[in-house]
Amino acid sequence: MIRTVDSPPHVSAPVLAAYGYCEAVTGQQARNFAYGIRLLPTPKRRAMSALYAFSRRVDDIGDGALDGDVKVARLEDTRALLTRIGAGEVEEDDTDPVAVALAHAARTFPIPLVGLDELIDGVLMDVRGETYETWDDLKVYCRCVAGAIGRLSLGVFGTEPGARGAERAPEYADTLGLALQLTNILRDVREDAAGGRTYLPADDLAKFGCSAGFDGPRPPEGSDFAGLVHFEVRRARALFAEGYRLLPMLDRRSGACVAAMAGIYRRLLDRIERDPEAVLRGRVSLPGREKAYVAVRGLSGLDARYVSRLAVRRQI
Repeated sequence: MIRTVDSPPHVSAPVLAAYGYCEAVTGQQARNFAYGIRLLPTPKRRAMSALYAFSRRVDDIGDGALDGDVKVARLEDTRALLTRIGAGEVEEDDTDPVAVALAHAARTFPIPLVGLDELIDGVLMDVRGETYETWDDLKVYCRCVAGAIGRLSLGVFGTEPGARGAERAPEYADTLGLALQLTNILRDVREDAAGGRTYLPADDLAKFGCSAGFDGPRPPEGSDFAGLVHFEVRRARALFAEGYRLLPMLDRRSGACVAAMAGIYRRLLDRIERDPEAVLRGRVSLPGREKAYVAVRGLSGLDARYVSRLAVRRQI
């Protein structure tokens, strides 16, 4: 069982201010994520904001306009900061609010900070311009930039005492991260191409005649772009189905948070499946009212109960 912290210690004014900064960053830059974590009790919501703010810093370095060698140096500086946080060397009066908040969160919850090291590794893969021949290759990247976030989040959520199969919770959290990342890759295929990045496996692109890439609002001539998208959608759905087995292992509000975030991405996947070329015309997104509905559905426990029923059927 993964320990859940029920009685957080008193939080000092400097730490509260640091968390406030992280929550502001999260609210401004991570709308889908913010819809989920607002369902959490305050200590967990703050810790998740700290994780997001640190992760956002890493991503911003990778996505910025700096030269590659400067990006690598800054990412290694960020890794050194993470090492200081893990060693308990960041004081409450440190001038970096993200470090202060993450250090407090790591003292309060059993967060596996090595996951943030993996995130840095994944962003370094972006900086180096790595491409992926097969799905197995891409999975390595996805586990670094998204599966690791799932496992870090599980450190905050914890599992319910006596939850059946809880020893597999990190595996399911990792798989759910892969599902979200593959959905992101499909949604952002045109934007990534404009930035010189290709994430979908080269053998999948070749299979559907899409090796020429996506530099316009229409698929490559003669390609089966819809077939490619539907193929990747099926892969993502299988990952969601496996990752959702985490939900019954979580307490109600943590499960609601996960269900809300995953539910938003599953609905994005539905939209992409219905109109594959939409991802070439612009960014596919959900309106706020639909995100709110997904959050309410998660809080009601409907998704967790659905997964539990499926698990029972598999055992019959």
